[in-house]
Amino acid sequence: MPQLGETVTEGTITKWFKAVGDTVARDEPLFEVSTDKVDSEVPSPADGVVTSILVEEGETVDVGVTLAVIGGEAPSPAGGARRDEAASVEEAAAKPPDEPAHAPHAANPQPTSSAPASFPPPGAAPLTVGVAGGGVGLVLSPVVRRLLNEHRIDPSTIAGTGIGGRITRADVEALIAAGGRPAPSATVEPSPVPSIAGRSGPSAARAAAGAPAAPAHTVPRAGQPAEEPREPGDAVRDEIVPFTNIRRRTAEHMVRSKATSAHTLMVKEIDYEPVEQVRRVHGERFKSEEGFSLTYLPFAALASVEALAEFPHLNASVGEDALIVHHGINLGIAVDLDNQGLIVPVVHNAEELNLRGMARRIRDVAERARTKRLSLDDISGGTFSITNAGPFGTLITGAIINQPQVAILSTDGVTRRPVVVGSPDGGESIAIHSVGLVAMNFDHRAVDGAYVARFLARLSEILDERDWAGEL
Repeated sequence: MPQLGETVTEGTITKWFKAVGDTVARDEPLFEVSTDKVDSEVPSPADGVVTSILVEEGETVDVGVTLAVIGGEAPSPAGGARRDEAASVEEAAAKPPDEPAHAPHAANPQPTSSAPASFPPPGAAPLTVGVAGGGVGLVLSPVVRRLLNEHRIDPSTIAGTGIGGRITRADVEALIAAGGRPAPSATVEPSPVPSIAGRSGPSAARAAAGAPAAPAHTVPRAGQPAEEPREPGDAVRDEIVPFTNIRRRTAEHMVRSKATSAHTLMVKEIDYEPVEQVRRVHGERFKSEEGFSLTYLPFAALASVEALAEFPHLNASVGEDALIVHHGINLGIAVDLDNQGLIVPVVHNAEELNLRGMARRIRDVAERARTKRLSLDDISGGTFSITNAGPFGTLITGAIINQPQVAILSTDGVTRRPVVVGSPDGGESIAIHSVGLVAMNFDHRAVDGAYVARFLARLSEILDERDWAGEL
């Protein structure tokens, strides 16, 4: 299972394009995968014959889990190779470290970026473990293990519908949806009767006997509001909203970025009046021709690309005691997924685009991101990122660097306000202009503040002086 995005750790197989026994060519579409952020076709990593498919359509597994095996010969009839391979994968999981298993080429394309230590290693087989007080000897995938542990469910109580009776994610989720209860724990000892807020008597005795506690002190199930408090002065009830997978992985990625880079913020005021004038004059025609509005973002993106050509150390990543400068500019544009998370699709070779082309590409990747139609190429290879909170009127956004890049630019709200402007005769006057801030968080390991200050000054000059009308 490939890693389709930095914060994605699992995927669902939605379609296999090949069956066991079919010949497949390298880079030919092999299967379709769906994640929280992307639906994508994944190409075969090798030439050969599909000798085994280990994960059925509809199953969800972690990044790095083996999905299929590609070998040099066709399998035996009646699916024998598939069953043999599934058995060999289970046996490999039980082998001691000094008995390495030898297998044909496994179709589990490697992740494109580093994964947290909690992720299973690439190619990891399902583990034989006990979960939540039972199920010793059962073969469970990492996703199933996590769901069972989170909901304290004994796997021995579930009739698996997968291959060989294996428990699938759908089996566990069906039980949870039906109101499955935690398995009883044999290790919990009753504690002495506590005195809670000075209370004792029958309610405390019930708690000691294992009866349900008073509603004011119960822990609600995930996603459900707490019970009404019974005691005066108790807090207003809260709702517990569990982190989704995309929320958890985003949190891990952001914390890892802050721990990796020496984040430093620098802000520059931009006079967007020349851009605003072009938008006023050409905006309606642009919308009628392209089908969408001409916003500030493509102007800022194109100006950033031009400035990066002059300050290439910001179009870079930090390697092993070295700065890796990228001479092609692949511009990441942060896209909000309806308040469910963020994804950063990439506009590749952005230095080749003009204003109209940049606007089209940004619009295209944003729409495909929101409809989960991005490909693996669309979310990989970024060298510099822009996040645009400006439509919401923000003042300054201190964005977190998208690793392994060294900088991220935020374009914030643009407002009309009075500014001092010069006249040709050297005088000054007050005028109403469209003004906003751009904020850059950069990795101080890679560059110093003076370098970034010069970049931002050049960005401002380009926005002010470029012939934007000619671009259209």
